Amino acid sequence: MASSGKALWKLLLGTGTVLCLAAYVLESAQVGVGMLATLMLATGGLIMTFGSCEAMILCVEGLGTRLGWNPFVAGAMAGLAANIPEIVMIGFIVAKEPRVAFVITCLTLHVNALIFGVYSGMLPKDASGYARLPDVIVKLESDLFACAAGVFLTLGMMMLSLKAFHAGDYWGEGLGSADLTAIGLPLMVVQIVAVVVMIRRFAAAEPASASVETLNAATLPSTPGIVACGAVGVLFSFFGGNAIGEFADKLVTVLVAKNYSEMIGAIVVSLFSTVPSFLMIAAAHVKKKYDIALANVSGGVSQMPFVVLPATMLIMAALAWIGAIPHLPHGSVLSIDLETTCAVLFGFPTLLILWKSVTDDGRVDTLETTGMVVVFTLVIYLLSQLS
Repeated sequence: MASSGKALWKLLLGTGTVLCLAAYVLESAQVGVGMLATLMLATGGLIMTFGSCEAMILCVEGLGTRLGWNPFVAGAMAGLAANIPEIVMIGFIVAKEPRVAFVITCLTLHVNALIFGVYSGMLPKDASGYARLPDVIVKLESDLFACAAGVFLTLGMMMLSLKAFHAGDYWGEGLGSADLTAIGLPLMVVQIVAVVVMIRRFAAAEPASASVETLNAATLPSTPGIVACGAVGVLFSFFGGNAIGEFADKLVTVLVAKNYSEMIGAIVVSLFSTVPSFLMIAAAHVKKKYDIALANVSGGVSQMPFVVLPATMLIMAALAWIGAIPHLPHGSVLSIDLETTCAVLFGFPTLLILWKSVTDDGRVDTLETTGMVVVFTLVIYLLSQLS
C-alpha cells in the first residue's frame, strides 16, 4: 500500500478521535449547543471506524500475502474483525434494553442481505450479463446460509410454540440465561469450523476478479507491523463503534419521543451497526478489490447468525447471571413477543432466497439482483410496521 494510503488511515483515526473527545467534553460540560455534540460524536465515530477499517485491510493484506491466502479469504478475516465494533455497540444496548438489542441483531441480517443484493448488481459482468461469484461463496458460505435458515426457522417455531402453549420453564414468557447459552455456543462452533474449512480448502484458490491487484510482500508491513495494524484497527473500531452506538441510542430516543414505532428505531440502529462492514466494502470496491468487498458483503450475512447473534445471546446471559440486567417476572431474560418472534421468523425467507440465488449457477444477473433487493426491502418494510 502506498505511503499516502498509510497516512490516510492515521489521519482519519486522529481526526475521529479529536471529534469524539470534543463531543464528550461538550457533553460533560453540559454546554448548550443543541445537537452539535451528538453530530460530532456521529461524525467522529464514522471517521474513526473508517480509519480502523483501513488499518484492518492493511493488516489482512499483509497477513494474507505472507500466508498465501487469496484476497477473498483475507477479506473474510477482516470481515470477522469488523464485527467487533458491532458487537461492542450491541453490548452497550444489551446493558440498557436486552430485548431491543436482540431485535436489532436480527434486523441487521436483513440489512446486510439488502447490501448483498445491491452490491451484486455492482459487480463487473461478463458478456452474457452475469457476474461470477467466488467458489468459496458458492460452496461454503451457501452452506452457512442454509444452516442459518434452519436455525432461524427452528428458533422462530420454538418461540411460537412456547408462547402459544405457555410451555417451558418460564411458561412461554421468554428464554432464560441457560437457553441463550445453549443456543449461542453451538452457533459459534459453526463459525469456527467454517473458518477452518475456508482456510484449508479455499485460501490458495484463484481470485474471482480478474482485476485483483497483485500484492508484493516487500511493500507490505513487517510481521510486527501487521500485528500493530490489526491491534490499532480493533482498538479504534471499539471506540468508533461505541461512539456510533451512543449516537444511535440518542437518535432512537428522539424517534420514540416523536411517536415512531420501536421497530423503526431498531432498524435505524441496525443500519448504524453495519457501518464498519459497509465502510470496508466501500473502501475495497473503490480500490477494485472486489474479492475483499465480496468477502465482507457475504460475510455480513453468513457471520451474523454465527458470530453477532450468539455473541448477543451470550452477553445477555452473562449480564443476567451477574445481575446487570433484570429478569422478567417468571425468571426469563429474552421476552417472546411479536417483535422478537417476527424478527427471527422473517430471517428464514431472507436466507432461503440468498441460498437459492447463490447456489443455482454460482452467478448473479440483473433479475436475481432485482428480486433480492425487492424482497429484502419488503421484509424490512413489513417489520417496520410492527408496533
